[in-house]
Amino acid sequence: MNYNIKDLLKERILIIDGAMGTMIQRHKLEETDYRGERFANWHKDVKGNNDLLSITQPDIIIGIHKQYLDAGADIIETNTFSSTTIAQADYDMQELAYELNVASAKCARIAADEYTAQNPAKPRFVAGAIGPLNKTLSLSPDVNNPGYRAVTFDEVVIAYEEQIKGLVDGGVDVLLVETIFDTLNAKAAIYAIKDFFRKNNLPELPIMISGTITDASGRTLSGQTLEAFYISVVHANPLSIGLNCALGASEMRPHIEELSSIAKCFTSAYPNAGLPNAFGEYDEQPHETAHIIEEWAKEGFVNIVGGCCGTTPDHIRHIAEEVRKFKPRELPVVVA
Repeated sequence: MNYNIKDLLKERILIIDGAMGTMIQRHKLEETDYRGERFANWHKDVKGNNDLLSITQPDIIIGIHKQYLDAGADIIETNTFSSTTIAQADYDMQELAYELNVASAKCARIAADEYTAQNPAKPRFVAGAIGPLNKTLSLSPDVNNPGYRAVTFDEVVIAYEEQIKGLVDGGVDVLLVETIFDTLNAKAAIYAIKDFFRKNNLPELPIMISGTITDASGRTLSGQTLEAFYISVVHANPLSIGLNCALGASEMRPHIEELSSIAKCFTSAYPNAGLPNAFGEYDEQPHETAHIIEEWAKEGFVNIVGGCCGTTPDHIRHIAEEVRKFKPRELPVVVA
């Protein structure tokens, strides 16, 4: 690609897409839809394995990407939040991990390239989404044995490296380590990224890092403050560091303000559509989310904004319209 995302981030606030899961739910897919022909006789239920849809229902995934691109997204995320051997073990689909990443990256690539071709002045980028895993390196799943870990650091690195290979082979532009609630898992992902490019003698793709503040304490699930989290991952020399998920935009605001004051790189933020209601659904309307994020842009807190759980193309469209009138956050001058 001829466009440099770093240069664009200095020119304007870039828009990342919204929730893939929320959009998949709108299709009201059943078990047979998830299975397709290839997995018609699979020995386990696979409904809910959204990443599998990149293989069995690629047109649905490409269609969702296009809805977000229509709404103004500059960056779309691959449908790979759980595309690791560790996460896919829930469905006995560990052996599909590499294929899932390639297929998802190609779905996003098809959509992004189509929209870039239509308007070369507005290039669209594909971010390879690397999720946090369903096993954690910092916390024990056994309350009676705090020293126990369900997985080792090396096992996590191996799983992530296979995912990274699939994403790179599928043609992503950047790698996004997101929804981080355990920084040690994120460190394994960062190590895997660096190791993959080093071993294969390839130029590194830019890395985006996005953590999750889980409650009003301002800490991650594994107990780090925002500043501690930032210090723990900044060695990766990321394109951006930011926050996503867990909180709505209102609750996320003080943390984004803090991050903008300490980050030496670009900052990103894609909150949920408010906090979930009693039924686990999100009620915050697009104009409400957009108004809050508009304030962040006005204050100069952000370089990349979008949405997480509960957000739709309408949310992204409103956000894009509100932030376009503001300049992006300027990087601080680093004194050597």
